[in-house]
Amino acid sequence: MNTLNNEIAVITGGTGAIGSCFAKGLLTAGAEVIILGRGRTKPVDDAVKEILTEGTLPADSAKKLSGYSCDVSDEEDVRKVLSRIQAERGVPTILVNAAGGNKGKADFVDVDVDIFNEVVQMNLLGGLVVPTKHIARLWIDNKIEGTVINIASMASYIPLSGVWAYGASKSGVMNLTAGLAKELAKYGIRVNGIAPGFFVGNQNRDLLYTDFEKDILSERGKQIIAHTPFGRFGRLEELNGTLIYLCDKSQSGFVSGVTIPVDGGYLVDNI
Repeated sequence: MNTLNNEIAVITGGTGAIGSCFAKGLLTAGAEVIILGRGRTKPVDDAVKEILTEGTLPADSAKKLSGYSCDVSDEEDVRKVLSRIQAERGVPTILVNAAGGNKGKADFVDVDVDIFNEVVQMNLLGGLVVPTKHIARLWIDNKIEGTVINIASMASYIPLSGVWAYGASKSGVMNLTAGLAKELAKYGIRVNGIAPGFFVGNQNRDLLYTDFEKDILSERGKQIIAHTPFGRFGRLEELNGTLIYLCDKSQSGFVSGVTIPVDGGYLVDNI
């Protein structure tokens, strides 16, 4: 493909399932890729090795993929890592905000406020605000017309029961995507989003399945499949076409402020 040959992409949450899949997609499209992760569940170096050993990648991928440990909700940590990246790899031109997640499920009257705050920190501050703030400043100062891709959710549109902080923060992601697109357009910076439907990863596997190995769905999993016209969960690589399109200025250079659902029809299900 090689449509992104001159791009340097930073992926936050790059050690996760979606972030790692994005890394493979962008490498295949010719970009240099830098993954960021906290390294709590998987060391960043291990994630880099796994990406390079999975699937078919271009021959130069080992030279074009690197990883840095970073807590993207910590402004000082983000400043330091961006300085290192500039010195060692060059100035990034693409930011993919794939960091985020959820903790627990409860009735609203039983919400743990500390956990609520932690989830908002993960999805909204670390998942968008802090890294975008600092990379946008870098781009403005260096007159770089960069591209931001934020990861929203089905919960950005329709609340999902019991995951209040997740829904609120992902709604915020979509709102800020539109707001930032307006503010940063005068600098030639584009801001868009992808809203994945239901894709199975480490964080939601136990929520969607009672037995993943035997393909036995939980009640929640059955409800989601019944609400998805395609009748299945998504495959992670099915997100990459939309990602590459939004990163490729030759194809989407006049697109900014939109969030594209990749959901198997979940949002248009009706009776």
